[in-house]
Amino acid sequence: MAELDREGASFEMGMHTEQLSGRTQQVYFSPEEAENFTYPEAFDVDFNRRTEIDAAELDSGAVNRKLRELMEQGYGTIVVKNPGAKHSLGVGILNRLQLYFEGSLGYFGCGLIDGPNVRISGRVGWSCAENMMAGTVVIEKNAGSVFGAALRGGDLVCKGDVGSRTGIDMKGGTIIVGGRTGAFSGFMMQRGRMVILGDAGVNLGDSMYDGTIYVGGKIAGLGVDAVEAEMNALDAQWLERKLRLYGLEAPRGAANMTKIVAGKKLWNYDNLEPTEKKLVL
Repeated sequence: MAELDREGASFEMGMHTEQLSGRTQQVYFSPEEAENFTYPEAFDVDFNRRTEIDAAELDSGAVNRKLRELMEQGYGTIVVKNPGAKHSLGVGILNRLQLYFEGSLGYFGCGLIDGPNVRISGRVGWSCAENMMAGTVVIEKNAGSVFGAALRGGDLVCKGDVGSRTGIDMKGGTIIVGGRTGAFSGFMMQRGRMVILGDAGVNLGDSMYDGTIYVGGKIAGLGVDAVEAEMNALDAQWLERKLRLYGLEAPRGAANMTKIVAGKKLWNYDNLEPTEKKLVL
């Protein structure tokens, strides 16, 4: 395995600041390991093969079974009409797929996915894309609380407003909110990046261990051990490229967003004296 470039751009952006002892959480891949990037049971689908599902008279389980059957038949583009805000739609998809929902989803939509590209024309309820590993999920309207809980990879985008605790326990990937987000967003964040183009509620980044939060609007208040950091050219360039992918722009320009990171006082919390613990909390 090649040696890491510790003078490179990723280190300048604070992406390799891990101070853990014991087994590292940093994992690197080789192009020769391509066979390990897909699941053995993944279906070989053709994006040019398109079909539709009318979910009006189907329950969530039936819709999800139908999606699997269509992927097994080789369909790579599936449109779900009339989802009716049903819960747990599009979950557990471990396959490349173009999936479109024409309408709104209920709770736990598109959770536990690894690979599909999903677009939702309506709204989503609580905990959309929980534990997402890879792929993209784009919501055209608003989202409920606990948006992207424990996200591990991929891009999760809501072009409207979202509720509280966005990205709770986030472990990687990118969350983009086109509007506002509620209280405790980024709570216990461990990795990844969160971009909030509107205002952020109180206790932003509370108890975050690592990762980066960018805010374009006002911040009602920072949480424990969350601190403001200096924006640099690499931050602005990354933001501009990422937002452009989804037709979004920072309200006052990427360079003028506020950058929030972990203060890292909680990293060695158990070793602090009682009086020091009171100061941190």
